Amino acid sequence: MNSRIALLPDHVANQIAAGEVIQRPASVVKELLENAVDAQAQTIQLIIKDAGKTLIQVIDDGMGMNSTDIRLAFERHATSKINVAEDLFALDTKGFRGEALASIAAIAHVEAHTRTEEDEVSHYLKIEGSKVIDQTLSTQPKGTSIAVRSLFYNIPARRNFLKSDNVELRHVIDEFQRVALAHPEIKFLFFNNGNELFDLPPVSLRKRICGIFGSKWDKQLVPSEEATSLAQLKGFVIKPEFAKKTRGQQFFFVNNRFIKSPFLHHAVATAFEGLLRPGYHPGYFLYLSVDPKTIDINIHPTKTEIKFEEEQSIYAILRSAVKHSLGVFQVMPTLDFDHSTNLDVPYSFKEKVPSPPPIEVDSSFNPFHTLDTPTKRQKEAWTNVLSGVQIESTIQPIQKEALMQVPQSTRVFQLFLKYIVCPLQTHMLLIDQSRAHQRVLYERFLSSITAKKGLSQQLLFPVEIELNPQQVEVYHQNKDILESLGFQLKLDKDNTLEILGSPEHCPSSKIEELMETLLFDAGEDRSVEHFSQADQIAKTLARSLAIKSGDPLELEEQQSLLDDFFGCKETSISPFNKPIFITLEKTEIEQKLN
Repeated sequence: MNSRIALLPDHVANQIAAGEVIQRPASVVKELLENAVDAQAQTIQLIIKDAGKTLIQVIDDGMGMNSTDIRLAFERHATSKINVAEDLFALDTKGFRGEALASIAAIAHVEAHTRTEEDEVSHYLKIEGSKVIDQTLSTQPKGTSIAVRSLFYNIPARRNFLKSDNVELRHVIDEFQRVALAHPEIKFLFFNNGNELFDLPPVSLRKRICGIFGSKWDKQLVPSEEATSLAQLKGFVIKPEFAKKTRGQQFFFVNNRFIKSPFLHHAVATAFEGLLRPGYHPGYFLYLSVDPKTIDINIHPTKTEIKFEEEQSIYAILRSAVKHSLGVFQVMPTLDFDHSTNLDVPYSFKEKVPSPPPIEVDSSFNPFHTLDTPTKRQKEAWTNVLSGVQIESTIQPIQKEALMQVPQSTRVFQLFLKYIVCPLQTHMLLIDQSRAHQRVLYERFLSSITAKKGLSQQLLFPVEIELNPQQVEVYHQNKDILESLGFQLKLDKDNTLEILGSPEHCPSSKIEELMETLLFDAGEDRSVEHFSQADQIAKTLARSLAIKSGDPLELEEQQSLLDDFFGCKETSISPFNKPIFITLEKTEIEQKLN
């Protein structure tokens, strides 16, 4: 009888392993950077082309490998990190499974140069699809250089699965930042398509954070430190007033390894309770040092998840340390060395009661009497719509019928500072004010992007924002879209973005936060949720600028909103696929009262 079970060939097994370890170019970047760190390098260079799809190269000045080691390094389960199973519970290195290089070599063209301190010449190895093509001597400095080309060349389905260069670059930058933040004592360089994105010299942790995210972060950081017999904690939390609506500033490291832990995040979040505005998230750069024997990092191929023996104790230590740091920050006096004494109130005037200035009022002045104001025009348009004089063909049948029944005297009203109620003859519309306004703004912004004629309002005082290298990349990729919306932008050589104008109805006080949100969202991988980059930016703007639940609206504002809303092409769902309104029939109401 023929056997149906057979051992997989090595190259097939390597491709399967690659599917677990190497998911995208960023996965290769992570593995190569961590190998360079384990090699005790003092300087590490990352060079990529086309977001890593064409080339990923990591060059280090570490200990290097001899001719035997360079060949074994690309074999499965070949590692210098462990010898026996017990070593898995005393790890102080990044990689240890011995699968990364073998997995990379199975799905790419790889060239490696390496030389130890003792060797006079370097060793060169070329591998394509797990097959060694060439091995010879070369002339390279001490250390290792590994170049990975044509990633997934022999797995077209996986290559087609990759996202746009913008999205893949964002993932590469994320991995680079995590390794650079874990090792501020190492010099890191990062080049993308020949352009330098990062040049990070060896510095303190605080300066490394500022080197990656911008010098403005220096004033946002609050030190957090705790030492116990179970764990040592160091790092920084971000002051509550600088918290963001996005989660891009949350970093946990355990024994200098970046991890993701909802459990530990909850500990930090509870420490921030009562200090953050609704919808904002805490930011932190926190480093835990624990005995390697008390953790298990071998529970996920990417080694970003971790299991603690003393979870509850670690939770308590973390929460207590962060809360203490925030408490000290809240009560600590601030010494302002730039304070000008010219602004101080003279001592002789401190007890003097100020007298109110005289006010003259023109009782006959009426700004609405002769001026054709936008509010007046909107009110007239609303009256026309409700009277059935002008009803757009895009309004759905239920809304057309409803509006035809509405007498001119109908008055809408706001309910729970969240809904706008519109009573009709046979039923009643209950409209979510925030979602309705999101729909209005979303269609307006999409129209501006399509026509490339977004209305702009000139700012009296231009807003300046210091961009980090990651934000600069996202800005260049989306500059045309932002300008078509009405932004007037200028980027200086020092990566300072000057905003000279903004879209209509965009308050100047919100511009800095709005731009940071736009640049963050535009760099996120949300292709499933949005049709295009322009669609994503339009949705982000609409969500940020829309009326919120809890905002009180005057009668004219309610009517103006509904006037704009019923003129939209789509009125049933918000840009985020949420229902905008419900209909309550008269019979339904009467049944509930019986």
